[in-house]
Amino acid sequence: NAGKSQHNEDQACCEVVFVEQRPSPRGWLSSREGFYFHYWALFDGHAGSGAAVMASERLHLHICEAGSAEPNQVSSTEDHGEVPNDAVPRFHLEKAVSHESLVIGAIENAFKHMDDQIERERASQHLPGGCCALAAIYLMGKFYVANAGDSRAIIIRNGEIIPMSREFTPETERQRLQFLALLRPELLGKEFTHLEFPRRIQPKELGKKMLYRDQNMNGWAYKKIEEDDLKFPLIFGEGKKARMMATIGVTRGLGDHDLKVFSSNIHIKPFLSCFPEVRVYDLTQYEHCPDDVLVLGTDGLWDVTNDKEVAGVVMEVLMSYEPNDPCRYTMVAQELVVRSRGVLKERGWRLANDKLGSGDDISVFVIPLGGPGNYT
Repeated sequence: NAGKSQHNEDQACCEVVFVEQRPSPRGWLSSREGFYFHYWALFDGHAGSGAAVMASERLHLHICEAGSAEPNQVSSTEDHGEVPNDAVPRFHLEKAVSHESLVIGAIENAFKHMDDQIERERASQHLPGGCCALAAIYLMGKFYVANAGDSRAIIIRNGEIIPMSREFTPETERQRLQFLALLRPELLGKEFTHLEFPRRIQPKELGKKMLYRDQNMNGWAYKKIEEDDLKFPLIFGEGKKARMMATIGVTRGLGDHDLKVFSSNIHIKPFLSCFPEVRVYDLTQYEHCPDDVLVLGTDGLWDVTNDKEVAGVVMEVLMSYEPNDPCRYTMVAQELVVRSRGVLKERGWRLANDKLGSGDDISVFVIPLGGPGNYT
């Protein structure tokens, strides 16, 4: 986002990764055996780019390491079928473990190992802050989209928009955060309450009834205001202004191991999760054309552009290029960035509709799902 940011805290990575299988304990591999996966990832850094830089260089290697586990070590009814006749009777048969769930588990573990590495090396490598992480892995006919943070991914297929992620913010994860605070009140440092109120409670309102909600509630109810309710809410604000512990607007990501509430010794990391949500899209279930794409974008794009507007830009730009032109997808990504950035006018950076352009860093991948550029 040149002209607005002095430093770009976004980072990106695109790789084709070979996963070499580990030797079996019963023997050894006679040749180099394994499989490939395609990998794209965006890392939206905050409080510095250090965590985003390290994650962009290492996360795919952690996925590779997790995926190289010896298959024979995995026990599942999918592999072993029926229980032998001479087996000791059991109340529960062994749970089936699908290949898809093994891939999801490998990705989840890779995010955890990445977060652990940032924690170990944050001092020696000068890694302040943290980052949101959004990764897409193509393996054996399926896309695995893993999101930890407020970046977003959508598939546009024949004009239809298919969400492939959801944002993790204080609002979307309110109940998880409140439940943790209820279980471990010491994490609140006697400064915060786990309850949510529509606004800050004033001392003069002690004893009155006010609307609230706790970790079990989706709706609102009334309660009598007590002394504890005067503490600052764990989650406060709305939309992009929502903050956890008055500090951070995302609740999943990598890093942030040293993040504390301003002017206090209250650590925020216990409330942050490094584990992504992984959604799966099976390419083999549909016939895809060259105009079907997967779009990955950091929040700099989505703050000013909704899914429908992105789909409109995608279709508009793709129609102006031949289906076999490989640069057409790059031009879509470029156009999405330029339109979200806006144009500098007298009243600041403005979009085509005269609304303010994105003030954040903007990064976009546009990945074709079919046609000449498909994956085989």
